[in-house]
Amino acid sequence: MGDLERITARRSELDALAEELARQQHEVQAEREELLVAERVLNRLAEQDRAEAESAVVSSPAPARVAGRAVLLIPHRGEGLDEAALPGDYCKILAIVRAADRPVQVRTVGEELGLETAVRGKLEPLRAKMTRLADRGWLHKRPDGRFAARR
Repeated sequence: MGDLERITARRSELDALAEELARQQHEVQAEREELLVAERVLNRLAEQDRAEAESAVVSSPAPARVAGRAVLLIPHRGEGLDEAALPGDYCKILAIVRAADRPVQVRTVGEELGLETAVRGKLEPLRAKMTRLADRGWLHKRPDGRFAARR
């Protein structure tokens, strides 16, 4: 009988150990799943940061080189400069805003340029160009988001 009792006791110990290991395995698996979700979130955030950084580089005025000196592609408006100093697409935008004789929305300019205005994302590059023109003094950006030509 002594051997049978030892076997039963040992089986009980192993059953308890198996339950403890199963509990630990469940905890480890749950933590691994949490880490996987956290990793996915961090990757998405990193992708968004990269995309924002790339768009900031694209939307920032890129200095061009003329005779070894850096110049802005979109110059500041000043005396002695006319629309001819602007790239072609910026001239078109400026002409559309001036022809309107009133403040215009980006959507209106986009329609004149033949852009797909139903999709908001298609207008964002145009909005950036118009804001750049406003920052350089060619247009006036009103608080309501519309743009007017400067006299």
